[in-house]
Parts: sequence; structure tokens; C-alpha cells
Amino acid sequence: MVKRTVKIYRDSFAGLSREIWWLALITFINRAGTMVIPFLAIYLTQSLNFSKPQVGWIMSAFGAGSFVGSWLGGKLTDRVGYYKVMFWSLLLTGFLFIGLQYITTFWGFVAGIFVIMTVADTFRPALYVSLNAYSQPENQTRSLTLLRLAINLGFSFGPVLGGLIIAGLSYKGLFWIDGITCIMAIIIFKIVLKNKEFLRKDKEVTEVNTNVSILNDKAFLIFLAIVFLMGFTFMQLFSTIPLYYVEIYEMSEFQIGLLMSLNGMLIFLTEMPLIDRLEGSSLSKVQIIFWSLILFAASFFVLNISIGISILVISMIFITVGEMLAFPFSNAFAMTRAVKGKEGLYMAAYAMAFSLAHMFSAKTGMEIVDRFGFDANWYLMGGLSLIAVLLSVWLKKVLK
Repeated sequence: MVKRTVKIYRDSFAGLSREIWWLALITFINRAGTMVIPFLAIYLTQSLNFSKPQVGWIMSAFGAGSFVGSWLGGKLTDRVGYYKVMFWSLLLTGFLFIGLQYITTFWGFVAGIFVIMTVADTFRPALYVSLNAYSQPENQTRSLTLLRLAINLGFSFGPVLGGLIIAGLSYKGLFWIDGITCIMAIIIFKIVLKNKEFLRKDKEVTEVNTNVSILNDKAFLIFLAIVFLMGFTFMQLFSTIPLYYVEIYEMSEFQIGLLMSLNGMLIFLTEMPLIDRLEGSSLSKVQIIFWSLILFAASFFVLNISIGISILVISMIFITVGEMLAFPFSNAFAMTRAVKGKEGLYMAAYAMAFSLAHMFSAKTGMEIVDRFGFDANWYLMGGLSLIAVLLSVWLKKVLK
């Protein structure tokens, strides 16, 4: 049984390129260092004494910067190429994170987090497009899954290390480590990865680009609405949910780090074999997204069941399995829908849907919690997930 499990796990990684493995290592180093993000809402309320509505505005600025950065990243990727965008994004983000610790005023932090996310999220469309260069078409979903695996393995280590750093060095240490790891990641990137063009026929590009617009692609617009709602609910994991752990269950930063690391560890252990198995199944990408949204809804509804800390673990398992199903296959859907020569534009639209969700998610959640309590927020987020379920049913009909 153990040998069979190991074989399944090993086979799920077979055929991926050397460049994808290097990119996964770089992503892991970078993600392990971004440990300030899970603790940002706690830092703003407890260290800088901002109110929940103020934290909501800051997180909205976080999302707005991500939105602008995703749009800019798509434009720059199509114009100068994914390689330059990835390099400069990581390098500048490192220095900006180091500087963020010195900002203590509300409006200063709003401006600072907006600038950081604008620069940082130019990276995302470029990373998606780089899969065209560094992986074979038949391996793109698994290549993306490996990158997500690296992200979540980093996320497993990051919160735990973050909790320890806060206890030993205070929050200031997190900003230094965030910045230094970004710079370390880009140094490795420059050494081991070369700018590699992916094959594309110019004639084909010219003919397709003249008549195609995302606004005319009904199925893709429905898909973007699903992605928006998916991101809107999922982003609560980085805003209201950590505050819920502190205020309702009185957990320490280290305990929060351990619980949130469960998300990354489950993904590290199970996502790659799961995706490998699902890719060979009869289920379509839209059907898989449908079931992921059911799990998202369940993860919020169960939080209103008061049976102790165990319910937090159950909720985390639900949202983690939903995440494993939702993100790789939604990304793969966007990639397969993208027009040749406009990959950056399509992937930017995909990333911008998440960023737009982030703009409104934290602010909405914080306002609901401040006025009506946590329970009302969980009902709202569960309900929005169910609306996304209905949209996925509509998408399936449109595609037929």
C-alpha cells in the first residue's frame, strides 16, 4: 500500500521540465518569506491600533494594487516578455517590503501597500505565461500544480516561522525577511533560468488578434464572475479569519501559524496526485470547479457550529480541498481559453478578477464583522459561494 502510494505520488511528477522545477524552488523561497501577509490584519489592529474599518480600507488598497499590477503585468508581459517582468517585479518587491515597516500612519500604509502590490502582482501574469515556455502543453496543469505546491509548502513553513519571529523579534523582523527572501529568490532566478521563447506562428497571431476580444467571449466573462466570487470568499482566509481566531478563540500568533500551515501541508501531501488523477478522469474543468465551490460554502457555514477548536480544523480542511480543486483547474481553463498572442491579456484578466475580489473582500468582511459580528460574515461568504455554484452550472450550459 505504501509503495503504491509512493509510486502514484512519484508518477504524478513525471515529465515536468527542469525549468519548472527551478521555478518551483524559487517560488517556494519567495512564498516562505511572505509570512507577513497572514498576520497583516493582526499587525494593523494590535501593533498600529487601527480599527477594523481602517484595516478593511488597507486591505482594499492591497487588492487595488494587485488589480493594477495584474493589468500592468499582462500589458508588460505581452510587450517586453515574461522574463523581464518576473525579474524586476521580485527585485523591487523585496526592497519595498523592507521599507513598509517604517510606515505607521493610516494613509501612509494605504499608499505603501498599494505601491507594493502594484509592483508585486505584475509577477502573476508573467508567471502564468512562462508556463508556455517552460512546460509542454500537455503538462501545463501539472506544472502549475507543482508551482502551487511550492507556494503552499512555503505557506506551510511561513506562518509557523512568522509566529516564532513575532515572538522573538517582533513584527519588524517579518518585513526584513519578506524583503530579503524576495531578493534571494530573484538572484537564484537570474542564475538558473534563461529567457526562453515559446513557439508561436506570427501569421496565426495576426489573424486571430484582429477580431477577438475578451468582452465578446461570453463563457469567459461568466468564468471571470465565478473567479471573482471564488476569490472574494477565499480572501477571508487572510483578513477576517485570522481575527476570528484571535478574538473568538483567543489563539496566539504561533497557534494561528500552526493552524494555517495545515492548509499548505495538506496541499503539499495530496494536491499533485489528486490533480494527476482528475486530469485523467471524465470530469470537465467546470465540473471540478463546481465541486470546489460547494466545499468553499461548507467551510464558512460550519464556522457557525460551536463545538470548539475542532470546527476550525474542519473548516480549514474544507477550504483547502476546495482550493486544491478550484485554483489549478480555473487557471487551466483560462489558459486553454486564451487566444494566441494574447496570453498575457487573458491571464491578466484572470488575475485581475482575483485582485478585484481582494479590493472588496476584506473591506466588506471587516464592515460586516464590525457591525453584525462574525456569524453574519460566515453566512454571507457561504451564500456568495453558492451563487458561484449556480454560475458554474450556467457556464457549463453556455460551453455546450
